[in-house]
Amino acid sequence: MARRAVVWAAFVLVHAVVIWLGFAADHAASWDVDQLYRWWAGRTLMGGAIPGITEEWVYPPPALLPILLVGAFSGLVDYTLGWGLLVTALDAAAFAVLLGNARSRGRLVAAWFWLAAILALGGVGMFRLDAVTVPLAVAGGLWLVGRPWLGSALLAVATWIKVWPAALLASAVIAVRRRSAVVGGVAIVSAVVVIAALLAGGGGHLLGFVGDQTSRGLQIEAPVSTVYMMLAAAGVPDATIFYDRDLITFQVTGPGVDPVIAVMTPVLIAGMLAIAAVGAVKAWRGASFVALFPPLAAALVLGFIVLNKVGSPQYMTWLVAPVVAGLVLQVRRWRRPAVLTLVILALTQLIFPVWYDAILTLMPAAVALLVVRNVLLVGLFAWVVVRLARVRVRRPVLLRVPE
Repeated sequence: MARRAVVWAAFVLVHAVVIWLGFAADHAASWDVDQLYRWWAGRTLMGGAIPGITEEWVYPPPALLPILLVGAFSGLVDYTLGWGLLVTALDAAAFAVLLGNARSRGRLVAAWFWLAAILALGGVGMFRLDAVTVPLAVAGGLWLVGRPWLGSALLAVATWIKVWPAALLASAVIAVRRRSAVVGGVAIVSAVVVIAALLAGGGGHLLGFVGDQTSRGLQIEAPVSTVYMMLAAAGVPDATIFYDRDLITFQVTGPGVDPVIAVMTPVLIAGMLAIAAVGAVKAWRGASFVALFPPLAAALVLGFIVLNKVGSPQYMTWLVAPVVAGLVLQVRRWRRPAVLTLVILALTQLIFPVWYDAILTLMPAAVALLVVRNVLLVGLFAWVVVRLARVRVRRPVLLRVPE
């Protein structure tokens, strides 16, 4: 009981600190919530355009639900604070599922890791839509074996808010024995979303977010942009940072950038399919859920990040769910990657919002920090891919010897 009390006290303290970070430095870490989300909520609630329903949007339509939920209480509590309280409540529900009675060493280590990760990434990890999906992904991942219908449904809801939990769903379909339950949970949630969108008159915009993502350029923080950021910092002609007003983000350009932009989406798709194929072979050859799910989920999530031409700082919070699963199921094996993940998250907070202005002005030390973070990301990706390739199987490959 005392152990649980200490962990829960740390939970409250960590979330209080991170909410405060959202208000520090003129809302630098919470700008999206304070400005964009507040505006989307106010406009919709006042009877204006509805993102994802009456107009194209960068997110799936269900992503509007938490934005509107906080907006509905804006008369009682400041919108940005309300968002922090909503995320804290969702985290608390998933945290209770994770911690349980605090007797499992793996779950206890995973709980402390999650708290450390929240603190390491800071305000940007809380004040984005991604923060809503992480507790859904954590709880969904923990319930995949015992309650696959509920676990997959939570992951499906998270996917319809931000696409990244699809990596966990794909891992579940491959690694969970009760695949029909996993697919069934996803099908039910998706059917509800599609029917609701059609009834609201938003069928034409239901998948609009997909085209928006594929048409993007190279965001400055993405791993693939690292070389161009180094070229820009070195003063190479035509290598420069520019602001995309439509996407409200900074991108980088340079020599030969157009072919790179064009090839990144196919590379991302091919990479994800290759990882899934390795996982499928392992599952077919009898690999257990405990051994297979954590590295497969981590590899697919990291593939979404490392092979992506978009690299927003809040993407790093995606790493929490697969690492938590790894620590719960195989705590010894996942301690070192968990520490590396915390280092990556802490460096990301230094990148944004602490040194972001310095990066935009191409200060060498700031660009070097970005390079180091991206190199560590690629290193973690390589580790989980190797771990996936080494997952033990029960069914040997039978080679037919010619007569």
